[in-house]
Parts: sequence; structure tokens; C-alpha cells
Amino acid sequence: MIEGMEEPDARTDPRTEETIFTWGAPPLKFGPGATDEIGFDVSRYPGVHRVLILTDPGVLATGIPHRVADSLAAAGLSYEIFDGVHVEPTDESFEKAVGYARSQGPWDAFVAVGGGSSIDTAKAANLLTSNPGELMDYVSAPIGLGLAPPQELKPLIAVPTTSGTGAEATSMCVLDILSMKVKTAISHWRLRPTMAVVDPLLTMNLPAEVTASSGMDICCHALESYTSRWYGDYDHKRPEERVTYCGSNPIADLWAEKALSLLAASFRRAVHHGREDLAARTDMMMAATFAGMGFGSAGCHIPHADSYPIAGRVEGYHPAGYPSDEPMVPHGQAVSLTAPEVFRFTFSAAPERHLRAAKLLAPDLDRGNDPAEELPRALVALMRDIDIPNGIGAVGYSEADVGDLVPGAMKQQRLLVNCPRPVDEDDLAGIFTRSVENW
Repeated sequence: MIEGMEEPDARTDPRTEETIFTWGAPPLKFGPGATDEIGFDVSRYPGVHRVLILTDPGVLATGIPHRVADSLAAAGLSYEIFDGVHVEPTDESFEKAVGYARSQGPWDAFVAVGGGSSIDTAKAANLLTSNPGELMDYVSAPIGLGLAPPQELKPLIAVPTTSGTGAEATSMCVLDILSMKVKTAISHWRLRPTMAVVDPLLTMNLPAEVTASSGMDICCHALESYTSRWYGDYDHKRPEERVTYCGSNPIADLWAEKALSLLAASFRRAVHHGREDLAARTDMMMAATFAGMGFGSAGCHIPHADSYPIAGRVEGYHPAGYPSDEPMVPHGQAVSLTAPEVFRFTFSAAPERHLRAAKLLAPDLDRGNDPAEELPRALVALMRDIDIPNGIGAVGYSEADVGDLVPGAMKQQRLLVNCPRPVDEDDLAGIFTRSVENW
């Protein structure tokens, strides 16, 4: 402490508005071929001898996890592969992975190979093999207890194979609670991967539908982060009260802006010509990681809150490009379906940010006569060009379902508190109703 200065007493601290924001991200190794250096990277961590690789059956069939395993073996490390990750994970699939990790452990490190589902599953397995308690102890309140993990986790190397979730940079994992038909999350800084290894070559063969969906997740991450409630508008918190999402802030803004610029240049190309356009794939992988570095601090708001009941209550929708054995709304689609209407709702809270975001995402789009419509118009034009479903009606919902969707979204208070203007049940009902069709 500087001589003559006294540390503020939390009980008498005169500050009422927040003056502090936090930001963090893992070390990053980025570029074509980065996957083949994972053995070297993992072997640098002290005491690592035995590694669990987590992936899903579809990614396993590509051979990428075996490339990772070969790299680990070449570095003198032993490994096992768990390929039981569920695409769009649930509490049951998390429990399955955790059960395997506990029964076959202990592990010195984890490597997640796949999309956000694999990375999030690895975060949960790492959490629950490094800390006491059960899954619902750590799930965010009010759905779970929202406890903070008391102990450090093992090293986790995240290797994304889709350009979307940014999970390699964030400190949360998302899951579907089957009994409640709602998605939620575990959120704590200890969950952030120890290192992200991002290799654009891993995405070259992604189907167009998966590229479109995961890319809309990037888009919404960046837009929600950029338009979130400003960190200084929160009440001042004591250190132990600070949460992962602290609101938009100067550092998160930089990542969101860059992600939007990369999407403007390369998103459509990656969807329509992705198998031969490495430059577009590289931009998309970079955009996903950059957006993760932004929203991992600033947070998301209504589109992500809405996405959880949209995905959790789906009954008859089977998206092209994804496993078709059960109904699902891919996360990137789910977050995008109410986004145009959300940004009409939030425009008045931060007009300049919405206009800046629209310009970054669609620099050549005709601006029109209504400023509040610029960002929704940019989103709708993009969604139509890449064949995103036309609103919640296209994935099986109607106006009659709105009353069932609103409670699930309202449970996502960790997200809704981040909205730049207050939002209640009636507001959400209006957003869902007006999102049955987006064009």
C-alpha cells in the first residue's frame, strides 16, 4: 500500500456506482497446423502425465482427436479419449462425462476437441473432478445453487472445431436441464480454459448449415456484448461480489468491434464457399475467439436468454447439417431468432452503439430512414443470405407458445440483468410474439 493511503473500508466506501471492470482470456495459439503442437504445449505444464481428451462421435469420426492423441503420445504423455459428448449438452450428458472422468481418473489435464458442446463438457468434467459437490451445486441461481468452486481446476486445453461459441475463451459452460426444459449455465472464472489452440484447418469441411448457425452465435456474442449495460451503470460491488459478466467496457468493446468487422468480410463467403476459402475460415475462427474475449467479460443479454427456452422446449424441429436422431435447435440459430426484435427493443438505451454495430456488420447496407431499424435490417439481410430459419415459427413455435417460452427466459437473470434497459415478462412476451416471423 502507498504510504499515507488507507485502503477503503467496504462498510464506509462512498462509491455507489461501479468503478472497476474485469477482463481475462487464456493464452492463445492460432493458425493452420496449431493442432499438431498440442503435445508440446500440454507437456509444458508441471506434473502432467495423464490426459483425458473429450469429444463427440461426429468429431471423432473426422480423425482430429486421434491427431491430438498422437501429438500427446509423441510428447511422452498417456491419454484416453471420451467420445460421449452430446451435441447441445444436457445435465444427463454432463453427468455421464463427469462419471467417466471420476471413475477413470485421476487426470492431470484435459483436452477438449470439438464445438462448444465438447469444450463446455470438458469444463464441467474438470470442475467436478477438481472440486467437491455435484452438478446442480454450481449451476447458476435460481435454477441451481450458484456456488463458487473453492479449488483450482486442472489444465484444460480447448481445441475448437467450429467457428462459433468462443467457448475456448470464456469462463462458463451451458447445459440443458431436461426436467425443466430450459438451458442454463455454470459461470465462474476458474472454468476458463488454460490455453486455446485455434486451427482454421479444422473447420474446412463444416457443412454450410453448421457454419451459418455457429457464425450467428459469433454475431450475437459480439452484438450483445457491445450493447450490454455499461459496467459503470452497475452498483459498486465488493471484490467477492463481482460476477463473470461485468457489462460492456473499453476492452471488451475492442474485441466485439473487430469480430463484427471480420464477420462483415467473411461470413457469407465461409457459408457458401467454405470448403475452398481458407482465408474466410481463418477470419471466422478469429472472429469467434475475439467475440469470446469480448462477451466473456461484458456478457450477453436478451437473445441468449431467449435462446435457452427456444432450444429447451423444442419438439419437432430437425435442422439440416446436424444429427437428426432427436429434435434440436442449434444454439446459433436459437440465439438469432429473436435478435432483430431484441435490438429494436434495446435501441433507445444506446442508439450510438446500435448504429456503430450496424455499420460494422453491414458497411454497405442502405441505412434507410429509421435509425432504430438499421441493426435489425442488417441482421435480417444476413440471416436471409445464409438461410437461417425465419423466426421462432420456423422451428415449431407459434404465438400460442409464447406463454411457455417467457418463464424460461426470465430464469436467465444473469443475462437479463445485463440488458441496457429493464426487461420484464411483458417485454419478453412482445419480443417472442413479434419474432414468430422476422421477414
